Amino acid sequence: MATPINMPKLGLSMKEGTVGKWLKNEGDSVKKGDVLLEVMTDKISNKIEAPADGTLLKIIAAKKAKLPVGGLLGVIGSTGEDISELIAAANIGNSAPAADKAPAGKAVTVSTVKAPGAKVKISPAARVLAEANDIDYSQLAGTGPEGRIVREDIEQAIADKNAAKDRRATIEVIPYEGMRQVIGENMANSWTIAPKVTHHTDVDLTALQTLRATINADVKDNDKVSVTDILVKAVAKALEIHPKINSTLNGEEILVLQDINIGVAIAIPDGLVVPVVKNANKKSLADVSKEIKDFAKRARKNKLDPEEMTAGTFTVTNLGGYGSVDYFTPIINQPESAILGVGRTVKKPVVAGEQIVIRPIMGLSLAFDHRVIDGAPAAEFLAVLIKLIEQPHRIFI
Repeated sequence: MATPINMPKLGLSMKEGTVGKWLKNEGDSVKKGDVLLEVMTDKISNKIEAPADGTLLKIIAAKKAKLPVGGLLGVIGSTGEDISELIAAANIGNSAPAADKAPAGKAVTVSTVKAPGAKVKISPAARVLAEANDIDYSQLAGTGPEGRIVREDIEQAIADKNAAKDRRATIEVIPYEGMRQVIGENMANSWTIAPKVTHHTDVDLTALQTLRATINADVKDNDKVSVTDILVKAVAKALEIHPKINSTLNGEEILVLQDINIGVAIAIPDGLVVPVVKNANKKSLADVSKEIKDFAKRARKNKLDPEEMTAGTFTVTNLGGYGSVDYFTPIINQPESAILGVGRTVKKPVVAGEQIVIRPIMGLSLAFDHRVIDGAPAAEFLAVLIKLIEQPHRIFI
């Protein structure tokens, strides 16, 4: 019996998803749990697994198609099985446009995989155009009825061929899709809508490093706390003291939020994710550290729940570990109003009393949405944060 592959609900607020790339082709044998395709939400790119063993009989929704939760992505079954009823239901239920109405280059269905020697469905006009332009149409996915290749498909193939000729010499071509595209669109949106200002400053890390060393001296390696862990607690405490930084613009209202939920930017091979430590101000340092370690571990395996990346009120992004960046301009994670960028720690000469001494100095960059936060309150918040970092026992009072 055929098994539908449906658009999963990847979060409580998710209503639709966008199909990324398919990792299996029609006609491929698959096992339950095999990764079939990527689905993008506004937060992350998710890998969708096969719900059953069988053959991928049909891909209903192709790359870039948008489907509601529950929409039919494809069908798994036995070779030769009749799936016409599922296909008919998909044409009614899916929100993606029908294939015979899709614009060139944006097909939302793909043709059945062609076996060697199989007849290719192609219109006469499309065939003439393909032969005149040396296009191998046997490998194209048609957007016409029942996967028929139409003139628009050949025109798109010609455009793709010409674009490839014009492309500069490259070492690698990386498709702008999946997580990379999600990140890009979110960052472009934030940059466009938020008039951003960034305050840069230095902070002496001497006391914090001493506190960290004391904490880590008597614990197992897996329980050791990082500078980021302590910074998350410091930020949460500073937001308690200056709650107006913990706000968001909602239409014609600025909402000062009660919950203090700190997003922690984590770099992974495919891009960046920002899981959120909920109620960070109410959790112990040990619990915050354990949660961030768990996020990082599961992020590398693409196992984060989309709900774990929602409801953030402020974000911390730390580039200090790379040893190359002092200050930078982080992009605000909408709909938040501020983000803290953390640079490297460098030993520098500073004045302490009447003496010049060498201290570990860390760069901080606070970027904020000037629609919501003015420069003076942002400076006041930074002053409080600096005091907490330089006198870290205050974080826990």
